[in-house]
Amino acid sequence: MLEKIIILDFGSQYTQLIARRVRELNVYCEIHPFNNIPEISPDVKGIIFSGSPYSVRQEDAPQIDLTKFHLKFPVLGVCYGAQYMAQQLGGEVQASSTREYGRANLNFVASGNKLFKNINLDSQVWMSHGDTITKIPENFELIASTDSVKVAAYQIKDTETYAIQFHPEVTHSTDGKQLLENFLVDICGCSQEWTSEAFVETTIADLQAKLGNDKVVLALSGGVDSSVAAILLHKAIGKNLHCIFVDNGLLRKDEYEGVLEQYKHLGLNIKGVDAKERFLSQLAGVTDPELKRKAIGRVFIEVFDDEAHQVQDVKWLAQGTIYPDVIESISVNGPSATIKSHHNVGGLPDFMKLQVVEPLNTLFKDEVRRVGTSLGLEHFIIGRHPFPGPGLAIRILGEVTPEKVAILQEADAIYINNLKEAGLYDKVWQAGAIFLPVQSVGVMGDERTYENAICLRAVESVDGMTADWCHLPYNVLAKISNEIINKVKGINRVVYDISSKPPATIEWE
Repeated sequence: MLEKIIILDFGSQYTQLIARRVRELNVYCEIHPFNNIPEISPDVKGIIFSGSPYSVRQEDAPQIDLTKFHLKFPVLGVCYGAQYMAQQLGGEVQASSTREYGRANLNFVASGNKLFKNINLDSQVWMSHGDTITKIPENFELIASTDSVKVAAYQIKDTETYAIQFHPEVTHSTDGKQLLENFLVDICGCSQEWTSEAFVETTIADLQAKLGNDKVVLALSGGVDSSVAAILLHKAIGKNLHCIFVDNGLLRKDEYEGVLEQYKHLGLNIKGVDAKERFLSQLAGVTDPELKRKAIGRVFIEVFDDEAHQVQDVKWLAQGTIYPDVIESISVNGPSATIKSHHNVGGLPDFMKLQVVEPLNTLFKDEVRRVGTSLGLEHFIIGRHPFPGPGLAIRILGEVTPEKVAILQEADAIYINNLKEAGLYDKVWQAGAIFLPVQSVGVMGDERTYENAICLRAVESVDGMTADWCHLPYNVLAKISNEIINKVKGINRVVYDISSKPPATIEWE
């Protein structure tokens, strides 16, 4: 039985980071919105309550039934979770006179407390809250303080319920990993057996049991996720896996031929489909980003359905959905504004009549890469940058035309090749060129030009949930800009995007 930790999400920007830290300690965990809590199974070892942008004093603040968890499981409340439990169980929470944000140091730690094992006085922690716990009930024990926050941590006496008013998941909390490990191992009793090797072994066995002798179709993209999903399925069901690689006309330069060549030695049963004209014709005149995504998704399903019907008795559709796709497609507040449609999350049209299998939908991107390494995939596949499902269509702002695609493919190829030549490709999490819907004046030779602009984007990240722009060397950027302007007809200006996520997203559309 796979032991797990449940993280209840009250809307904190740090919730996914808590999950990542738990996974890094080789403990499996799942995030669930506070208002959509699953039935707690026997394999659950503990519960973590996340922070929240809400104040517990607000009328519309997130509410849960604490009796479902308190005294039944070890619990760790973080910030809002700590304040909520204190308030609900008889304590007092008030607005701080000043927002407590940033670094602080512990000036009191309860000797012998399991949560603070191997954590010393003066350990740095990261505060981020507008409320503070001013009074705890009599059955609560104070276990840590800072100069400005008396109740930095508490334990409910004679229980395994703990709470902290700081964030252990961020690197600014220097002993945060130790605190989480104390909770997971010493308090919850987790065995720390969640590894990529264990995932491969159990997933292949689960796939064999689930799929039996059924046939499965999978849309390969050449990316990390679909490649790892394909190898897992191939090891489980062999030739019953039918891989289809569709050229939608929106791939990088020479990518279609290159990916088919790379997959040859993997033993996969793969078919390439040239559908460029079909996709590009449906994008003519479409400028809205969401409509572009939907058009590409619709045509892909049509093309894929045509090909899948050529496989007799196919019953399953495999997808390379990963955990961030799932997380970003749900909300703690129920239906919410769509940031973007995920091309591989959601239901299938009724006419496809296929069941869905998603062997990677519990993994973050870096975990997918580790699983790929365990499966023996080569670095050129494992280390490949993420590439959006709709391809270059969402890197061409405005209408997509064959001419714009050709220009962007050339500029993007120069960009990526230069990153590789400079030894920077593997240091960048994701990079790509964006075709901007503006023209600018320029001078080439003795002539005045009025041509297009390209924006270069490169970010550092771990899983794509947050990202920072890369500080690429000026000399490399200068060389890339010079080559694009000189070699790509129609481009006379190159700019560099220095926005982080949040508030920006990695892609522009």
